[in-house]
Amino acid sequence: MSDIITVKNLVEIYSDGTKAVDDISFTVKEGEFFGFLGPNGAGKSTTIKILTTLLRKTSGAVTVSGYDIEKQAAAIRKIIGVQSQETTVDGDLTGRENIELQGHFHQMNTGEIKKRVNELLGLVGLEEAAEKRARNYSGGMKKRLDLATALIHKPKLLFLDEPTTGLDPQSRAAIWSYLEKLNKDEGITIFLTTQYLEEADKLCKRLSIIDSGKIVASGSPAELKHEIGADSIRISLENCEKDSPKAKELIKTMTDVTEVLDSEECITVYAKNAGLLIADIVRALDSSNIRLSSVTFSSPSLDDVFMKHTGRRIRTEELVKAPSRMFGGRR
Repeated sequence: MSDIITVKNLVEIYSDGTKAVDDISFTVKEGEFFGFLGPNGAGKSTTIKILTTLLRKTSGAVTVSGYDIEKQAAAIRKIIGVQSQETTVDGDLTGRENIELQGHFHQMNTGEIKKRVNELLGLVGLEEAAEKRARNYSGGMKKRLDLATALIHKPKLLFLDEPTTGLDPQSRAAIWSYLEKLNKDEGITIFLTTQYLEEADKLCKRLSIIDSGKIVASGSPAELKHEIGADSIRISLENCEKDSPKAKELIKTMTDVTEVLDSEECITVYAKNAGLLIADIVRALDSSNIRLSSVTFSSPSLDDVFMKHTGRRIRTEELVKAPSRMFGGRR
């Protein structure tokens, strides 16, 4: 497959001197479901604004479907669809009218618009609500309608900037289903920015993890998780500040432990056979009068990949995580 997006040494510096994007390079192949994963403020939205011609880059070279991002911006706009973080539907119009309006913006003929609108209403499951005003739609319905408006002109490349932020799990799962269908059945290349680990893991065939304007890791989700090479054990202590240094030294001496890091839980341990090691950790800490609050363990995740490369986790209060096994601590 040929590259549909090529980014080389992209830099974006704001007027206040902030370097929002710091010399990043990557490619996206035609037909690929590509993800840009990172916390808020990492540079995801800035990058997508540059790729969709909404923001001029400071330096670097960017092409989309062979078109130069600055010299041929008009040609790029004809072949892309964009869904931003905030829905842009008009509440005074019906669902059908919102999609039709976008068709007219793209200068499509009336017959083509009518046919395409019916297709899209079926695709996103809004046929029954098509004649209702969008102001009466739920948040999930508005997101689906917004997606439909971005697809009216059959773009070959779809940009999605955190499309499921703020949605409940059921609505998020519905959006995932529609996106997978678009990519697999219609062959649309999708560029997704997200801070949700599960979203990137489920949807993206390949992704780049970005933090503080820099790409810190790239590859398929499986490849990135394989790099960790160990399960993770997350340990909370009753007195983390006092006991953490001693606890880490104790744990580092144990067989099969590959790495011990400070983390939001207090300590994260990477180890082979983590499940078997937990009992040894509990006994060792107990013998040293270090009191535990909790211990959890899980297989390698994209959060562990981010942790490895940055020393911290991705905004854990907003993440959708796979369940982990927990062992209640003593008081």
